[in-house]
Amino acid sequence: MYKIANTGWIEIITGPMYCGKSEELIRRIRRVKIARQQIKVFKPMIDHRYSKSDVVSHSGASIEAIPIDHPEEILERTDEQIDVIAIDEVNFFPPEIIAICEKMADSGKRVILAGLDRDFRGEPFGAIPELLARADYVEKLQAICVICGNPATRTQRLINGQPATDQDPVIMVGASEFYEARCRKCHRVLKG
Repeated sequence: MYKIANTGWIEIITGPMYCGKSEELIRRIRRVKIARQQIKVFKPMIDHRYSKSDVVSHSGASIEAIPIDHPEEILERTDEQIDVIAIDEVNFFPPEIIAICEKMADSGKRVILAGLDRDFRGEPFGAIPELLARADYVEKLQAICVICGNPATRTQRLINGQPATDQDPVIMVGASEFYEARCRKCHRVLKG
């Protein structure tokens, strides 16, 4: 996708854990830099799995980012010189992220988002459903189910090797120590 003068849009890369969302976001960011466009990359402060200040994929690819606590910080750290805004793990931000993404796109910026579309229960995650409805471009990726090898569209949370319960908190930052990619058939959530 190439920027047309004064035209902004929202694009989302989504799917379960281990499907390559951050990897694809990093790829798009690198292409923006090759095109010599001005970009700011953000990530939620809560996501410090691999790095406090970089977007890092599970495969180890990384790119520098600005960790923030609140979506409003994007507006504070962005000016008219910026062509592209990229945000990883957008699912961790509160609903205010929606209006900020719309404002950025309306002002002519390309807004690239990456985040989980569902929580570990298989339910829509945070502001993602609304962002998907408002996005101009959506790419939904799949992982590989670790149980049967079919395409995985869900994120399985495991606590001490057992599926999490529907009473567990939605947000629990982690990687392979807590999460696996699963297909619809192999995904489990215990009743609490």
